[in-house]
Amino acid sequence: MNDQSSAADSPESRLTRSHPVFGSPGFLRLWIAQVVSAFGDWIGFLAIIEIARRIGGDQPGSAIALVMLARVLPGFFLASVGGVIVDRVNRKRLLISCDILRAGVLLTIPFIERVWGLILASLVLELATSLWGPAKEAIVPNLVPKEQLTAANSLSLVAAYGTFPLAAGAFIGLAKFAEWLGGSSIGQVEWALALDALTFLVAAALIAALPLIRHRRDADDAPSIDLAQGVRELREGWSFIAISPQVRAVLIGLGTGMIGGGMLIPLGAVFNDVVLGAGNAGFGTILVTMGLGVASGVSVLSAVQRRLDKERIFVASIFGAGICLLFAVTSSNTLLTLSGVFAMGICAGSVYVLGFTLLHEHVEEQLRGRVFSALYTLVRFCLLLSITVGGFLSDGFNWFFGVVFDNEIAVGSWTMALPGVRGALWLASSFMLVAAALAWISLRAPQKKSP
Repeated sequence: MNDQSSAADSPESRLTRSHPVFGSPGFLRLWIAQVVSAFGDWIGFLAIIEIARRIGGDQPGSAIALVMLARVLPGFFLASVGGVIVDRVNRKRLLISCDILRAGVLLTIPFIERVWGLILASLVLELATSLWGPAKEAIVPNLVPKEQLTAANSLSLVAAYGTFPLAAGAFIGLAKFAEWLGGSSIGQVEWALALDALTFLVAAALIAALPLIRHRRDADDAPSIDLAQGVRELREGWSFIAISPQVRAVLIGLGTGMIGGGMLIPLGAVFNDVVLGAGNAGFGTILVTMGLGVASGVSVLSAVQRRLDKERIFVASIFGAGICLLFAVTSSNTLLTLSGVFAMGICAGSVYVLGFTLLHEHVEEQLRGRVFSALYTLVRFCLLLSITVGGFLSDGFNWFFGVVFDNEIAVGSWTMALPGVRGALWLASSFMLVAAALAWISLRAPQKKSP
Protein backbone atom coordinates (compact mmCIF):
# COMPACT_ATOMS: atom_id res chain seq x y z
CA MET A 1 0.00 0.00 0.00
CA ASN A 2 1.38 3.45 -0.89
CA ASP A 3 2.10 5.91 1.85
CA GLN A 4 -0.83 8.21 2.35
CA SER A 5 -2.61 7.44 -0.87
CA SER A 6 -5.62 9.64 -1.36
CA ALA A 7 -8.57 10.54 -3.47
CA ALA A 8 -6.15 11.37 -6.27
CA ASP A 9 -6.01 7.63 -6.98
CA SER A 10 -9.75 7.03 -6.73
CA PRO A 11 -12.13 6.67 -9.68
CA GLU A 12 -13.76 9.97 -8.76
CA SER A 13 -10.40 11.74 -8.95
CA ARG A 14 -9.47 10.17 -12.26
CA LEU A 15 -12.63 11.63 -13.74
CA THR A 16 -11.32 15.12 -12.96
CA ARG A 17 -7.85 14.71 -14.44
CA SER A 18 -8.69 16.79 -17.52
CA HIS A 19 -10.17 19.56 -15.39
CA PRO A 20 -8.36 22.42 -13.61
CA VAL A 21 -6.37 21.54 -10.51
CA PHE A 22 -9.26 22.59 -8.28
CA GLY A 23 -11.10 19.59 -9.69
CA SER A 24 -9.39 17.76 -6.82
CA PRO A 25 -11.45 18.48 -3.67
CA GLY A 26 -8.53 17.37 -1.50
CA PHE A 27 -6.09 19.84 -3.03
CA LEU A 28 -8.71 22.61 -2.87
CA ARG A 29 -9.02 22.07 0.90
CA LEU A 30 -5.25 21.99 1.32
CA TRP A 31 -4.82 25.15 -0.77
CA ILE A 32 -7.49 27.04 1.17
CA ALA A 33 -5.80 25.92 4.39
CA GLN A 34 -2.50 27.27 3.08
CA VAL A 35 -4.07 30.58 2.02
CA VAL A 36 -5.74 31.03 5.41
CA SER A 37 -2.67 30.13 7.47
CA ALA A 38 -0.27 32.13 5.24
CA PHE A 39 -2.51 35.19 5.56
CA GLY A 40 -2.52 34.84 9.32
CA ASP A 41 1.18 34.02 9.49
CA TRP A 42 2.13 37.24 7.72
CA ILE A 43 -0.04 39.20 10.17
CA GLY A 44 1.58 37.35 13.07
CA PHE A 45 5.03 38.00 11.61
CA LEU A 46 4.38 41.76 11.61
CA ALA A 47 2.93 41.59 15.12
CA ILE A 48 5.94 39.72 16.51
CA ILE A 49 8.29 42.31 15.03
CA GLU A 50 6.26 45.04 16.71
CA ILE A 51 6.35 43.22 20.06
CA ALA A 52 10.13 42.74 19.74
CA ARG A 53 10.49 46.46 19.13
CA ARG A 54 8.24 47.23 22.09
CA ILE A 55 9.99 45.01 24.65
CA GLY A 56 13.49 45.61 23.27
CA GLY A 57 13.92 48.71 25.40
CA ASP A 58 16.92 50.76 24.35
CA GLN A 59 17.99 48.15 21.79
CA PRO A 60 14.92 47.40 19.66
CA GLY A 61 17.03 46.60 16.61
CA SER A 62 18.96 43.90 18.43
CA ALA A 63 15.75 42.45 19.85
CA ILE A 64 14.21 42.21 16.39
CA ALA A 65 17.39 40.64 15.00
CA LEU A 66 17.49 38.00 17.75
CA VAL A 67 13.84 37.11 17.23
CA MET A 68 14.31 36.83 13.47
CA LEU A 69 17.41 34.68 14.05
CA ALA A 70 15.29 32.34 16.14
CA ARG A 71 12.95 32.00 13.15
CA VAL A 72 15.85 31.02 10.88
CA LEU A 73 18.30 28.87 12.85
CA PRO A 74 16.14 25.79 13.60
CA GLY A 75 15.87 24.96 9.94
CA PHE A 76 19.65 24.76 9.57
CA PHE A 77 20.21 22.24 12.35
CA LEU A 78 16.98 20.28 12.55
CA ALA A 79 15.56 20.19 9.03
CA SER A 80 17.19 16.87 8.12
CA VAL A 81 15.89 15.29 11.32
CA GLY A 82 12.52 16.87 10.59
CA GLY A 83 12.54 15.23 7.18
CA VAL A 84 12.93 11.80 8.79
CA ILE A 85 10.02 12.62 11.11
CA VAL A 86 7.84 13.67 8.17
CA ASP A 87 8.60 10.39 6.40
CA ARG A 88 7.88 8.25 9.47
CA VAL A 89 4.66 9.62 10.92
CA ASN A 90 1.12 10.27 9.76
CA ARG A 91 1.56 13.45 7.74
CA LYS A 92 -2.06 14.52 8.07
CA ARG A 93 -1.88 14.35 11.87
CA LEU A 94 1.48 16.07 11.80
CA LEU A 95 0.03 19.00 9.85
CA ILE A 96 -2.89 19.30 12.25
CA SER A 97 -0.63 19.08 15.33
CA CYS A 98 1.73 21.75 13.99
CA ASP A 99 -1.17 24.12 13.31
CA ILE A 100 -2.64 23.61 16.79
CA LEU A 101 0.80 24.06 18.39
CA ARG A 102 1.38 27.31 16.50
CA ALA A 103 -2.04 28.61 17.49
CA GLY A 104 -1.33 27.86 21.16
CA VAL A 105 2.07 29.57 21.10
CA LEU A 106 0.66 32.67 19.43
CA LEU A 107 -1.96 33.07 22.15
CA THR A 108 0.79 33.14 24.81
CA ILE A 109 2.88 35.83 23.12
CA PRO A 110 0.86 38.85 24.39
CA PHE A 111 1.81 37.82 27.94
CA ILE A 112 5.57 37.76 27.19
CA GLU A 113 7.52 40.65 28.69
CA ARG A 114 11.13 39.60 28.07
CA VAL A 115 13.07 39.26 24.83
CA TRP A 116 14.24 35.73 25.72
CA GLY A 117 10.61 34.64 26.03
CA LEU A 118 9.79 35.98 22.60
CA ILE A 119 12.88 34.24 21.22
CA LEU A 120 11.72 30.94 22.72
CA ALA A 121 8.22 31.37 21.29
CA SER A 122 9.65 32.19 17.87
CA LEU A 123 11.86 29.11 18.08
CA VAL A 124 8.87 26.84 18.75
CA LEU A 125 6.89 28.48 15.94
CA GLU A 126 9.71 27.86 13.51
CA LEU A 127 10.16 24.25 14.58
CA ALA A 128 6.49 23.63 13.81
CA THR A 129 6.78 25.46 10.49
CA SER A 130 9.89 23.43 9.58
CA LEU A 131 7.79 20.26 9.88
CA TRP A 132 4.62 21.67 8.32
CA GLY A 133 6.21 22.80 5.04
CA PRO A 134 7.83 19.49 3.98
CA ALA A 135 4.80 17.52 5.17
CA LYS A 136 2.52 19.65 3.03
CA GLU A 137 4.76 19.28 -0.02
CA ALA A 138 4.98 15.51 0.51
CA ILE A 139 1.22 15.02 0.21
CA VAL A 140 0.56 17.31 -2.77
CA PRO A 141 1.30 14.57 -5.37
CA ASN A 142 -1.25 12.38 -3.59
CA LEU A 143 -3.97 14.99 -4.10
CA VAL A 144 -3.55 15.98 -7.76
CA PRO A 145 -2.63 14.02 -10.89
CA LYS A 146 0.92 14.38 -12.24
CA GLU A 147 -0.09 16.58 -15.15
CA GLN A 148 -1.54 19.15 -12.74
CA LEU A 149 1.50 19.45 -10.43
CA THR A 150 2.83 22.59 -12.13
CA ALA A 151 -0.51 24.35 -11.67
CA ALA A 152 -0.70 23.13 -8.08
CA ASN A 153 2.74 24.54 -7.28
CA SER A 154 1.84 27.81 -8.97
CA LEU A 155 -1.17 28.12 -6.70
CA SER A 156 0.95 27.22 -3.66
CA LEU A 157 3.33 30.06 -4.53
CA VAL A 158 0.38 32.46 -4.76
CA ALA A 159 -0.91 31.25 -1.40
CA ALA A 160 2.48 31.60 0.31
CA TYR A 161 3.47 35.06 -0.94
CA GLY A 162 0.43 36.60 -2.59
CA THR A 163 -1.28 36.95 0.77
CA PHE A 164 1.35 39.34 2.13
CA PRO A 165 -0.19 42.57 0.74
CA LEU A 166 -3.59 41.52 2.11
CA ALA A 167 -2.06 40.71 5.48
CA ALA A 168 -0.22 44.04 5.62
CA GLY A 169 -3.47 45.85 4.88
CA ALA A 170 -5.30 43.82 7.51
CA PHE A 171 -2.59 44.59 10.07
CA ILE A 172 -3.10 48.31 9.44
CA GLY A 173 -6.87 47.80 9.63
CA LEU A 174 -6.52 46.12 13.02
CA ALA A 175 -4.85 49.29 14.32
CA LYS A 176 -7.91 51.28 13.25
CA PHE A 177 -10.17 48.64 14.80
CA ALA A 178 -8.30 48.85 18.11
CA GLU A 179 -8.63 52.65 18.04
CA TRP A 180 -12.36 52.34 17.36
CA LEU A 181 -12.75 50.14 20.44
CA GLY A 182 -11.34 52.96 22.50
CA GLY A 183 -10.37 52.08 26.06
CA SER A 184 -9.95 48.35 25.50
CA SER A 185 -6.68 46.88 26.79
CA ILE A 186 -6.46 44.75 23.66
CA GLY A 187 -4.52 46.59 20.98
CA GLN A 188 -3.50 46.04 17.38
CA VAL A 189 -0.81 43.47 18.19
CA GLU A 190 -3.07 41.38 20.43
CA TRP A 191 -5.85 41.31 17.81
CA ALA A 192 -3.30 40.37 15.14
CA LEU A 193 -1.97 37.43 17.16
CA ALA A 194 -5.50 36.24 17.98
CA LEU A 195 -6.44 36.38 14.29
CA ASP A 196 -3.25 34.49 13.39
CA ALA A 197 -4.09 31.77 15.95
CA LEU A 198 -7.61 31.51 14.53
CA THR A 199 -6.28 31.04 11.00
CA PHE A 200 -4.13 28.12 12.14
CA LEU A 201 -7.13 26.47 13.82
CA VAL A 202 -9.21 26.94 10.66
CA ALA A 203 -6.36 25.44 8.61
CA ALA A 204 -6.20 22.46 10.99
CA ALA A 205 -9.93 21.87 10.58
CA LEU A 206 -9.62 21.98 6.78
CA ILE A 207 -6.68 19.57 6.79
CA ALA A 208 -8.60 17.21 9.08
CA ALA A 209 -11.09 16.77 6.21
CA LEU A 210 -8.41 15.76 3.68
CA PRO A 211 -9.04 12.32 2.10
CA LEU A 212 -5.71 10.80 3.15
CA ILE A 213 -5.45 7.26 4.50
CA ARG A 214 -3.08 6.16 7.20
CA HIS A 215 0.65 6.33 6.75
CA ARG A 216 2.21 2.94 6.12
CA ARG A 217 4.44 3.29 9.21
CA ASP A 218 1.93 4.47 11.74
CA ALA A 219 -0.58 1.64 11.78
CA ASP A 220 -0.08 1.13 15.49
CA ASP A 221 -0.36 4.87 16.23
CA ALA A 222 2.77 4.60 18.37
CA PRO A 223 5.89 4.34 16.22
CA SER A 224 8.87 3.17 18.20
CA ILE A 225 11.93 5.36 18.53
CA ASP A 226 14.80 3.67 16.75
CA LEU A 227 17.83 5.94 16.57
CA ALA A 228 19.79 3.60 14.32
CA GLN A 229 16.87 3.35 11.91
CA GLY A 230 16.56 7.14 11.92
CA VAL A 231 20.23 7.52 11.00
CA ARG A 232 19.83 4.97 8.20
CA GLU A 233 16.82 6.84 6.83
CA LEU A 234 18.70 10.12 7.00
CA ARG A 235 21.55 8.61 4.99
CA GLU A 236 19.03 7.13 2.57
CA GLY A 237 17.59 10.58 1.90
CA TRP A 238 20.95 12.21 1.24
CA SER A 239 22.03 9.24 -0.91
CA PHE A 240 18.96 9.70 -3.08
CA ILE A 241 19.75 13.40 -3.48
CA ALA A 242 23.28 12.48 -4.55
CA ILE A 243 22.23 9.96 -7.21
CA SER A 244 19.16 11.70 -8.70
CA PRO A 245 20.06 14.21 -11.47
CA GLN A 246 16.72 16.03 -11.20
CA VAL A 247 16.91 16.43 -7.42
CA ARG A 248 20.54 17.57 -7.57
CA ALA A 249 19.70 20.07 -10.30
CA VAL A 250 16.82 21.56 -8.34
CA LEU A 251 18.76 21.87 -5.09
CA ILE A 252 21.85 23.28 -6.81
CA GLY A 253 19.86 25.58 -9.05
CA LEU A 254 17.58 26.98 -6.37
CA GLY A 255 20.29 27.17 -3.72
CA THR A 256 23.03 28.82 -5.78
CA GLY A 257 20.52 31.02 -7.57
CA MET A 258 19.13 32.16 -4.23
CA ILE A 259 22.58 33.42 -3.19
CA GLY A 260 22.46 35.76 -6.16
CA GLY A 261 18.80 36.68 -6.25
CA GLY A 262 18.61 37.18 -2.48
CA MET A 263 21.14 40.03 -2.64
CA LEU A 264 18.50 42.20 -4.29
CA ILE A 265 16.67 42.34 -0.94
CA PRO A 266 19.33 44.18 1.10
CA LEU A 267 20.93 46.00 -1.84
CA GLY A 268 17.86 47.07 -3.80
CA ALA A 269 17.28 50.08 -1.56
CA VAL A 270 20.94 51.10 -1.87
CA PHE A 271 20.85 50.73 -5.66
CA ASN A 272 17.72 52.87 -5.78
CA ASP A 273 19.32 55.65 -3.72
CA VAL A 274 22.81 55.63 -5.26
CA VAL A 275 22.13 54.80 -8.92
CA LEU A 276 18.48 55.52 -9.75
CA GLY A 277 17.76 58.33 -7.29
CA ALA A 278 14.08 57.43 -7.50
CA GLY A 279 13.16 58.73 -4.06
CA ASN A 280 11.53 57.06 -1.08
CA ALA A 281 9.05 55.08 -3.18
CA GLY A 282 11.71 53.73 -5.52
CA PHE A 283 12.65 50.61 -3.59
CA GLY A 284 9.01 49.76 -2.97
CA THR A 285 8.38 50.09 -6.69
CA ILE A 286 11.23 47.67 -7.40
CA LEU A 287 9.75 45.06 -5.05
CA VAL A 288 6.22 45.50 -6.41
CA THR A 289 7.50 45.21 -9.97
CA MET A 290 9.35 42.00 -9.15
CA GLY A 291 6.21 40.64 -7.48
CA LEU A 292 4.14 41.42 -10.57
CA GLY A 293 6.75 39.64 -12.67
CA VAL A 294 6.56 36.55 -10.46
CA ALA A 295 2.77 36.56 -10.73
CA SER A 296 2.94 36.89 -14.51
CA GLY A 297 5.47 34.07 -14.81
CA VAL A 298 3.37 31.78 -12.65
CA SER A 299 0.23 32.55 -14.69
CA VAL A 300 1.89 31.90 -18.05
CA LEU A 301 3.55 28.74 -16.76
CA SER A 302 0.25 27.36 -15.52
CA ALA A 303 -1.37 28.01 -18.90
CA VAL A 304 1.29 26.24 -21.00
CA GLN A 305 2.52 23.63 -18.49
CA ARG A 306 1.55 20.56 -20.53
CA ARG A 307 3.65 21.59 -23.52
CA LEU A 308 6.84 22.28 -21.56
CA ASP A 309 10.05 20.35 -21.19
CA LYS A 310 10.26 21.14 -17.47
CA GLU A 311 13.94 20.34 -17.06
CA ARG A 312 15.08 22.59 -19.93
CA ILE A 313 12.75 25.43 -18.95
CA PHE A 314 13.95 25.18 -15.35
CA VAL A 315 17.57 25.70 -16.41
CA ALA A 316 16.61 28.37 -18.94
CA SER A 317 14.64 30.25 -16.29
CA ILE A 318 17.61 30.36 -13.91
CA PHE A 319 19.81 31.60 -16.76
CA GLY A 320 17.17 34.15 -17.77
CA ALA A 321 16.89 35.46 -14.22
CA GLY A 322 20.66 36.04 -14.12
CA ILE A 323 20.67 37.84 -17.48
CA CYS A 324 17.69 40.01 -16.51
CA LEU A 325 19.29 41.01 -13.21
CA LEU A 326 22.52 41.84 -15.03
CA PHE A 327 20.57 44.06 -17.44
CA ALA A 328 18.60 45.71 -14.64
CA VAL A 329 21.61 46.73 -12.55
CA THR A 330 23.72 47.76 -15.54
CA SER A 331 21.11 50.31 -16.54
CA SER A 332 20.90 53.68 -14.84
CA ASN A 333 17.45 54.40 -16.25
CA THR A 334 14.60 53.69 -13.85
CA LEU A 335 12.23 52.40 -16.54
CA LEU A 336 14.83 50.02 -17.99
CA THR A 337 15.80 48.79 -14.54
CA LEU A 338 12.18 48.09 -13.68
CA SER A 339 11.76 46.25 -17.00
CA GLY A 340 14.72 44.03 -16.13
CA VAL A 341 13.40 43.42 -12.62
CA PHE A 342 9.96 42.51 -14.01
CA ALA A 343 11.52 40.02 -16.44
CA MET A 344 13.65 38.60 -13.61
CA GLY A 345 10.48 38.10 -11.59
CA ILE A 346 8.93 36.11 -14.45
CA CYS A 347 11.96 33.83 -14.53
CA ALA A 348 12.19 33.54 -10.73
CA GLY A 349 8.56 32.47 -10.43
CA SER A 350 9.12 29.85 -13.12
CA VAL A 351 12.22 28.53 -11.32
CA TYR A 352 10.30 28.11 -8.06
CA VAL A 353 7.28 26.38 -9.58
CA LEU A 354 9.23 24.10 -11.91
CA GLY A 355 11.75 23.19 -9.20
CA PHE A 356 9.04 22.01 -6.82
CA THR A 357 7.23 20.23 -9.66
CA LEU A 358 10.36 18.30 -10.66
CA LEU A 359 10.80 17.15 -7.07
CA HIS A 360 7.17 16.09 -6.83
CA GLU A 361 7.52 14.10 -10.03
CA HIS A 362 10.87 12.42 -9.36
CA VAL A 363 10.93 11.80 -5.60
CA GLU A 364 9.31 8.65 -4.26
CA GLU A 365 6.60 8.91 -1.63
CA GLN A 366 8.69 7.56 1.25
CA LEU A 367 11.53 10.04 0.60
CA ARG A 368 9.64 13.28 0.01
CA GLY A 369 9.87 14.55 3.59
CA ARG A 370 13.65 14.27 3.67
CA VAL A 371 14.17 15.75 0.21
CA PHE A 372 11.88 18.74 0.76
CA SER A 373 13.43 19.35 4.18
CA ALA A 374 16.85 19.45 2.51
CA LEU A 375 15.50 21.90 -0.07
CA TYR A 376 13.99 24.19 2.58
CA THR A 377 17.23 24.11 4.57
CA LEU A 378 19.42 24.88 1.57
CA VAL A 379 17.25 27.72 0.30
CA ARG A 380 17.02 29.25 3.76
CA PHE A 381 20.77 29.03 4.30
CA CYS A 382 21.57 30.55 0.90
CA LEU A 383 19.05 33.35 1.40
CA LEU A 384 20.46 34.22 4.82
CA LEU A 385 23.99 34.08 3.40
CA SER A 386 23.10 36.46 0.56
CA ILE A 387 21.37 38.92 2.88
CA THR A 388 24.31 38.82 5.31
CA VAL A 389 27.19 39.20 2.87
CA GLY A 390 25.46 41.55 0.42
CA GLY A 391 26.29 44.69 2.37
CA PHE A 392 29.91 43.65 2.93
CA LEU A 393 30.34 42.91 -0.78
CA SER A 394 28.88 46.28 -1.67
CA ASP A 395 31.35 48.08 0.61
CA GLY A 396 34.24 45.95 -0.69
CA PHE A 397 33.42 46.68 -4.31
CA ASN A 398 33.01 50.36 -3.50
CA TRP A 399 36.57 50.43 -2.16
CA PHE A 400 37.91 48.44 -5.12
CA PHE A 401 36.13 50.54 -7.75
CA GLY A 402 37.27 53.70 -6.00
CA VAL A 403 40.93 52.63 -6.07
CA VAL A 404 40.97 51.21 -9.61
CA PHE A 405 38.37 53.23 -11.52
CA ASP A 406 37.66 56.21 -9.27
CA ASN A 407 34.09 54.85 -9.18
CA GLU A 408 33.47 55.65 -12.82
CA ILE A 409 34.14 54.30 -16.31
CA ALA A 410 34.40 56.79 -19.19
CA VAL A 411 34.69 55.98 -22.90
CA GLY A 412 34.59 59.14 -24.92
CA SER A 413 31.47 61.01 -23.96
CA TRP A 414 29.88 57.92 -22.41
CA THR A 415 30.26 57.40 -18.68
CA MET A 416 29.00 54.83 -16.18
CA ALA A 417 29.03 55.28 -12.43
CA LEU A 418 30.58 52.38 -10.54
CA PRO A 419 29.28 52.41 -7.00
CA GLY A 420 29.98 49.29 -4.97
CA VAL A 421 26.33 48.21 -5.00
CA ARG A 422 26.45 47.81 -8.77
CA GLY A 423 29.48 45.53 -8.52
CA ALA A 424 27.83 43.43 -5.80
CA LEU A 425 24.69 42.98 -7.90
CA TRP A 426 26.80 42.10 -10.96
CA LEU A 427 28.34 39.37 -8.82
CA ALA A 428 24.83 38.32 -7.77
CA SER A 429 23.79 37.90 -11.40
CA SER A 430 26.91 35.84 -12.07
CA PHE A 431 25.94 33.50 -9.23
CA MET A 432 22.62 32.90 -10.97
CA LEU A 433 24.36 32.16 -14.26
CA VAL A 434 26.65 29.72 -12.48
CA ALA A 435 23.57 28.12 -10.89
CA ALA A 436 22.07 27.58 -14.35
CA ALA A 437 25.29 25.98 -15.59
CA LEU A 438 25.53 23.67 -12.57
CA ALA A 439 21.88 22.63 -12.89
CA TRP A 440 22.37 21.89 -16.61
CA ILE A 441 25.48 19.79 -15.87
CA SER A 442 23.60 17.87 -13.19
CA LEU A 443 20.69 17.09 -15.50
CA ARG A 444 23.05 15.83 -18.23
CA ALA A 445 24.89 13.54 -15.84
CA PRO A 446 23.74 9.89 -15.88
CA GLN A 447 21.80 8.75 -12.83
CA LYS A 448 23.93 6.71 -10.47
CA LYS A 449 22.70 3.44 -9.10
CA SER A 450 21.52 3.39 -5.54
CA PRO A 451 24.14 1.79 -3.24
